[in-house]
Amino acid sequence: MTNFKEKIMRLSAVNFVFLTIAGIINAFGVIVFLSPVKLYDSGISGTSMLVSQETPKWCSLSLILILLNIPIFLLGLKREGKKFTIYSIYTVLIYSFVAWLITDILPIDVSFVSPLAGSDLFLCALFGGIISGCGSGLAIRFGGAIDGIDIIAVMFAKKLGVSIGTFVMIYNVLLYIICGIVIGSWILPLYSIVTYAAALKMVDFIVEGFDRSKAAFIITTEPDAVCKELSETFENGITLIDAKGYYSDTKKTMVYFVVNRFQVGRMKSIVHDIDPKAYIAINEVADIYPSNM
Repeated sequence: MTNFKEKIMRLSAVNFVFLTIAGIINAFGVIVFLSPVKLYDSGISGTSMLVSQETPKWCSLSLILILLNIPIFLLGLKREGKKFTIYSIYTVLIYSFVAWLITDILPIDVSFVSPLAGSDLFLCALFGGIISGCGSGLAIRFGGAIDGIDIIAVMFAKKLGVSIGTFVMIYNVLLYIICGIVIGSWILPLYSIVTYAAALKMVDFIVEGFDRSKAAFIITTEPDAVCKELSETFENGITLIDAKGYYSDTKKTMVYFVVNRFQVGRMKSIVHDIDPKAYIAINEVADIYPSNM
């Protein structure tokens, strides 16, 4: 048991490398595209941007990010574990350091307009969301997080009777409403929704993969013939589960089979050629972890 816990807690140098890249990418997206034109990121990052804009100059975005995010990750230490907390705090520190580096050290003027997209709000919102979402997704992919909003959602969503996704969405909607009230305009908050949507989609792509596999649940009375043909055609593993029809009261077999999206059509044709009455249900699979046994 002790060895297992030690293995779980073991930190990875590879993860730190990719978390460093994640922090750099996120800072680039926010500081180069969003912050100059006063667009808002989502979650705690967006909250930090609003606070830094409405407070004295010494309250920089880098400082606010650390002050808001790190206590949240520490609050979630017991629930999320030491490894996740260490990875997340490290990523936030990298994000904050690179943000400070871009704004105060490097010869890049991000005080008024984006050095790459100028004052075009749509381009800034779109590319800011894509790039920062890429950084956030990379952080999640390698065991950490770059924003504490998910920790808050885990702690409070269930108590409020909503899902984690719904809690995060409500938080961001309220954030953008507050931003609109504070700055006295709805143009920037509305464009910030574009940023949120682009970032959310990018996080899904990075975390779950660009080409998600499909899991097929096949209910058939011809399992041997179906499995033989599927195995020879696709050379994938197959799992068989005994089943029984409720209305027909007949024994059947459930075949669990994973293919990529380009193979779905061929798989259905093979199954229905062998068993025209076979029932097929297909679900998306985000990740596949092959057994090491």
